[in-house]
Amino acid sequence: MNVSLYKEITIVIVLYEEEFSLINQCLENIKNFNIIIIDNAGNKKLKKKIKKNYNILKYILNSKNVGYSKAVNQGINLCDTEYVFVFQADCVMNVENIDILLKAHKKYDNCFLVSPTYYDSNLKLAFNGSTLREKNLGTQIIQLEGDICVDNIVTAAYLFKKKDMIDIGFFDENFFLYFLDNDFCRKVNSKKKAIIQVFESKAIHTHGSLKVKNLFKKIFFRNFYFTFDELYY
Repeated sequence: MNVSLYKEITIVIVLYEEEFSLINQCLENIKNFNIIIIDNAGNKKLKKKIKKNYNILKYILNSKNVGYSKAVNQGINLCDTEYVFVFQADCVMNVENIDILLKAHKKYDNCFLVSPTYYDSNLKLAFNGSTLREKNLGTQIIQLEGDICVDNIVTAAYLFKKKDMIDIGFFDENFFLYFLDNDFCRKVNSKKKAIIQVFESKAIHTHGSLKVKNLFKKIFFRNFYFTFDELYY
């Protein structure tokens, strides 16, 4: 394994009402990296518990939920390393698989971002790379036999150079939670840059699991924000 990757990569995680047990499972595998956490729920008790167990480089509590796009931009701007790895707390990935991602990014010319191949909790191949929504080609799971260029990825785990993100203009902060990955990847495509799903890099990720505890808030998120973001896209 390339031990220098700890100095090359900062990991950014955006939180909103996740349980400590879920975050703990995520952090345990990546604890030796520089980690920046942005908590859109402003949970002081959770911050205290996480910092007691892990050495977190920067831990930001937002006073209100500013949405995923704004929070992830906030985290990226705080990074000082060449590479940034954005990671969701419900994703489990070990150091070796992150190392594979970094090597893939360095290997391919014109590469903007790389993302692993996702598997569900039963280790069954899960959805990641796809075409853009407007092509209307469906959302079938790609049966990979090697690395592949895709139009779009699910933004649960993805690695890029901070400089490239600055050049392209970050995520559109008008997107609150949904469709921001589609919009961002469309922007990357328009710049003729490559988005690569890496076959040998593996991550466990469960799709569509909104962590909001309050039922009415969850309904509001899924209806209002989904509809607004879809129409905006």
